[in-house]
Amino acid sequence: MTFPRTGVSVALFRDETVLLVKRGKEPFKGFWSLPGGSQEPGETLLEAAFRELAEETGFQPSALEFVEIFEPIRRDGNGGVLAHFVLAVHAGHSPDGEAVAGDDAVAAQFHPIEAIASLETTPHCAAIVGRCRAALKPG
Repeated sequence: MTFPRTGVSVALFRDETVLLVKRGKEPFKGFWSLPGGSQEPGETLLEAAFRELAEETGFQPSALEFVEIFEPIRRDGNGGVLAHFVLAVHAGHSPDGEAVAGDDAVAAQFHPIEAIASLETTPHCAAIVGRCRAALKPG
């Protein structure tokens, strides 16, 4: 596999909750994470964010805002690269309705933001959610 790979993550907020999906595939199978995935050829990062969100949760918000680049790198015991992603993290406000898990997500639900630290999540999830929430607040 060629590295790095580009992809997206989306923090979708409703009041004081954020939408998380439970991963159905490795890496981190069974962990809660922001919805997201790989960018497809010919697709902008924003288009990928909308597509991945719809595929994994059924939601199609009216707008998403770019927040940051997050670059997870996983290495083996000898320092060799196992995985390297460059993720464009986006955030937005959730439309009404219930999330429906799809694609490689086995569950999708809103969690209180303050409870994320107590969940089994992918690395840095709580910190990314915090930065996304701050980016959406006015002023």
